[in-house]
Amino acid sequence: MSDAVPNPPSQIEPQPVEVPIDAALPAATPVAETQAQPGAAEAPVRKNEAEWLPSLQSLASTVVIAVFVITFLVQAFQIPSPSMEDTLLIGDYLLVDKVQFASGGLWSKLLPYRPIQRGDIIVFRNPIHPEQHFVKRVIGIPGDHVRLIDKRAYVNGKALDEPYTVYKRGDLDIFRDDFPQPEVPSPYLDAHWWVEMRKFVQGDELVVPAGRYFAMGDNREISWDSRYWGFVPRENIIGRPLVIYLSLRTGEADDVPPPDDKLPKVGILGRFIRLPRWRRTFRLVR
Repeated sequence: MSDAVPNPPSQIEPQPVEVPIDAALPAATPVAETQAQPGAAEAPVRKNEAEWLPSLQSLASTVVIAVFVITFLVQAFQIPSPSMEDTLLIGDYLLVDKVQFASGGLWSKLLPYRPIQRGDIIVFRNPIHPEQHFVKRVIGIPGDHVRLIDKRAYVNGKALDEPYTVYKRGDLDIFRDDFPQPEVPSPYLDAHWWVEMRKFVQGDELVVPAGRYFAMGDNREISWDSRYWGFVPRENIIGRPLVIYLSLRTGEADDVPPPDDKLPKVGILGRFIRLPRWRRTFRLVR
C-alpha cells in the first residue's frame, strides 16, 4: 500500500484502564471508652461493604462490556501511511466495525450482516504477514475480471467510477499502472504471488477466484496492495472502518519507503500529542 509503493502498519494494543479502589477502614474506638455490645464489632464492617460493593460490581460490569465490545464489535486502529489518501490520512484513528462483514450463522437475523461489495473499504490481515493489519478498498469480488489501463481500473470490461482515487506522483510504472503484467516484475512484488499470478490471468485480465478479493489503496501510486501480494482471503477480513474518532497532524512526508502499510492497533484514546484535525473528528468513513 517502480518508484514508490506502499507502507506497512504499526500495531498498538488497547490501553488498559486502571481504577484504584481505596476502602478506608473506620478509626478504632478506645476500648476503655465504650462498653462491648453484641454484634457491635461486625456492624461497621457490614456497613462498609454495603458502600463499596455496588461500585465494585458496577466497575466489573463496565469492564466486561468494554472487553466484549473491543473483542466482538469494534476495534481501534491508526493510519500510518498515505496509501488510502485522501479518504484516510496519516494520523487518522479509526473504529472498525467487526460485525457487518462477519459470517451470520445463527445470529444473521439479529445483526446487520451483509456481503462484501465493490467499493467497500476493508481492514484485514495481510496474506503475506497475517500478524499485520492492512486497510484497502475492494476493487474486485469473486468472479470479477480486473484490469488497470493507464492507472484506471476496469472490472468486467467497464471502467469503475472512482472519485476517491488520487494520483500524486505522476510518474509511469508499467507493472503498477497497466496491471496485470505477468512478465514484467516489480521490486516490491512478492515472489510467491509473482508465480501464482499467472494462474489467474486470462488474456489481459486478472480473474478473482472464489473466496478471494482484489483490493487497492485509493492513493494508487503509493499503495502496497493486491497488485504486489495477491488476493485477500475472505477469512482474513476483519471488518470495515466505521468512523474517524480522532485525527492528528503528523508532519510526516507523503513518500514513505515501501512497504509501510501496516495498520497499527491503538488504545481507544490514541495519543494526544499532536494538533488535532477537528474537521475530521467523528467523520464517517466511506
